[in-house]
Amino acid sequence: MESPADPSVLRIGELSRRVGVSGHVWRAWEARYGLLDPVRSPGGFRLYSESDERRVRRMKVHLAQGLSAAEAARAAIAEAQTQPASDAGTDTSAPASATDLVELSNDFDEPAAQAALDRLLSEFSVATTLRDVVLPYLHTLGERWTRGDVTIAQEHFASNVIRGRLAGLARGWGSGHGPTAILACPPEELHDLALMIFGIVLNRHGWRIQYLGADTPADELLHSVDRSRPDLVVVAATTTDRFDAIRSELAELAKVAPLALARAGATTLVADDAGARVLTGDPVTAAQNESPRR
Repeated sequence: MESPADPSVLRIGELSRRVGVSGHVWRAWEARYGLLDPVRSPGGFRLYSESDERRVRRMKVHLAQGLSAAEAARAAIAEAQTQPASDAGTDTSAPASATDLVELSNDFDEPAAQAALDRLLSEFSVATTLRDVVLPYLHTLGERWTRGDVTIAQEHFASNVIRGRLAGLARGWGSGHGPTAILACPPEELHDLALMIFGIVLNRHGWRIQYLGADTPADELLHSVDRSRPDLVVVAATTTDRFDAIRSELAELAKVAPLALARAGATTLVADDAGARVLTGDPVTAAQNESPRR
């Protein structure tokens, strides 16, 4: 039996939050169609895996396509049985190119963009979807905006579609019993989608998230950290000058809780001066490398 401490094994309330299916519907699908395969904790609680989550997501896709509940369950179970074991939960192959999302955002096609994200999340893990599609998409979007290949309206539309989906994945990320991380961007830093992605993946590895978001005043961040005494503080900025403007505050933060700096503005020089460390790699990988500690 898998350990209840394993973040890939979760109770029904957490899985219901992730996929947007209520607990009583989830239990009905389990009892009527054998869709789910929970294990029992030593205390008798049902514990569900990422494989269960993927089957429910696939069932939702089939229901949206007009299948009955019984037909949708059979299809989801059949797909799970034909999926290679190497793809379960830790898939490493890129699920798709970000090109489709770019084209959909150019056309302001929000329903199609949402449907594309639904398909990705039903077929691949959240981490793979975020790392291999959403992050490259955001990078491409930024480059195209810099070159003038997309309008401000197109950039805002695309960013808001992604932000809305990330907000759904982040719902309830402050609950639970794991260690706590406070995430924030310094004053005048408005680009926080990568930080949201980091928080979503960190939460799925057992952390509770207190998200302060973009353009957080330094004194408010200090107050929140001093009050909560978190196990980790992450401050993210795209340019070094954002960190330079709050160097003294960063040093104060590092005296209260472990501090990490992230994104392109985080340099070893700034981190060393503040008594912090630099998070390396993409936000998904960086979050996966953070072991929960108390």
